[in-house]
Amino acid sequence: MQRLSANQFKNLKKQKRENRFLLFLDNVKIIKDAISNGVKPQLVLLESDSAYQDTFSGYPILIASRKEIEALSDSKTPQGVVCVAEYIQNVVKKPNSNFLVLDGLQDPGNVGTLIRTATACGFENIFLLECAHVTNSKVVRSSVGTIFQSKIYEMSRDEFAKKAKEWDLTLYKADMDGENLFSAKFEKVCGVVIGNEGQGVSDKISALCKKALSLPMKKGVESLNASISGAIIMYQIAKDNF
Repeated sequence: MQRLSANQFKNLKKQKRENRFLLFLDNVKIIKDAISNGVKPQLVLLESDSAYQDTFSGYPILIASRKEIEALSDSKTPQGVVCVAEYIQNVVKKPNSNFLVLDGLQDPGNVGTLIRTATACGFENIFLLECAHVTNSKVVRSSVGTIFQSKIYEMSRDEFAKKAKEWDLTLYKADMDGENLFSAKFEKVCGVVIGNEGQGVSDKISALCKKALSLPMKKGVESLNASISGAIIMYQIAKDNF
């Protein structure tokens, strides 16, 4: 097997910084999930003594040093493999089942966790409106590879607002002043909107929402984490589908 050259390594570091549609996957399970969902590795980097050479034998492989693997990985303890692959954006289509809208979430951990939960709840269409990018390594890790199972669309608020009106979507936003989630009634197909961690749902997207939903809490607790709130709301809406 050929070794990774100095120029190739330099170019990969540059691509990792600048190309947001390029994935650098460093977890074997996630890489396998990506491949099983149609992602085609452009390159697999392995350490010379890697136990995964047979696992990825059907793809272009280069041998890299531990230092090079660490430089291209975002994990504190890399597994000795980095898979480079292009993330292909989904073509935007009207959802025909429940869906999730994330409005300006900047914490990649929240974004990834909500994608994972949405997938588990059957909310297969996910709209990311000016959020942390889906290819962010922390988004990929916290989603545990479910970004490859779901139909994820990255767009601006203006683009989504136009589509929401065109498709006549029913949207419910998470809001502390909203109707009690556990007594609310829902449309057969609806979207859950979770807003920015500090600012909540933007005015532009709020104007599209049919109602606001709140989670009842004991006095002294202001709110829950965005990913926890979103999870509870999605499971409540989807509970009859399990």
